[in-house]
Amino acid sequence: MSLRGSNIFFAYKGRNVLHGIDVEVAEGEILAVVGPNGAGKTTLLKCLLAILPLQSGEVLVDGTPLASLCTMSRARRLAYVPQSSRANFPITVFEAVLMGRRPYLGWRPSQRDLEAVDHVLESMNLASLAGYEFDRLSGGEKQKVLLARAFVQEARYMLLDEPTSNLDLKHQLEVLDMVRGSVNCRRIGAIIAIHDLNLAMLFADRALLVHHGTMFSSGRPKEVLTQESIRAVYGVEVEEVLVRGRRCLIPIGTVNGIV
Repeated sequence: MSLRGSNIFFAYKGRNVLHGIDVEVAEGEILAVVGPNGAGKTTLLKCLLAILPLQSGEVLVDGTPLASLCTMSRARRLAYVPQSSRANFPITVFEAVLMGRRPYLGWRPSQRDLEAVDHVLESMNLASLAGYEFDRLSGGEKQKVLLARAFVQEARYMLLDEPTSNLDLKHQLEVLDMVRGSVNCRRIGAIIAIHDLNLAMLFADRALLVHHGTMFSSGRPKEVLTQESIRAVYGVEVEEVLVRGRRCLIPIGTVNGIV
């Protein structure tokens, strides 16, 4: 069982953005999509979600073409956490998270829906904010609410676009710990577009390195995020160090300006 995109091409206003990318995440697995700004990470996630139309290629959800599924069927299978929300209307945190139950709602929320929201808010330390207006929250608080909405959706696959943006170090680790826990316990699959390469190595099972809209390399994080590949894709020199048995990358300067 997996979410798989095959030979994905996408162009915007005549400019090629993605060129023949293959991507797959299985249940019980985290895939980190990494690469510089403008590499196509966000576009790839949106193509996998059918937010953007493919020029060519195909997306399969557990073997079923995504294009053949109705909107609600897609929402039961795929949950999305964007980089930010543009909400500018009065809606409480509880209501914002409850929106994640939309694929299951009847005329009104069931007791099961309300309990699911309460549980997620409590587990993410957001219960005290339940009655607050979403658009008055800080950037980091909004990001956690968007993640809570995805958790309560109970989809088979989660696609997260920079889920740790606007979060301090402690909350970055807490959020990724929660994603890891959900992947392990519920056996869902998660694709995370992320800039922090050390976090990618810490939490991901596999990595896809994207460069100018193409696949530069794919595999286990330690095989993908090497000194050579980082030099070629980012133009940055790094040193590899072991910290408590874990491999970490320390940037020491640009290729032409090592400090």
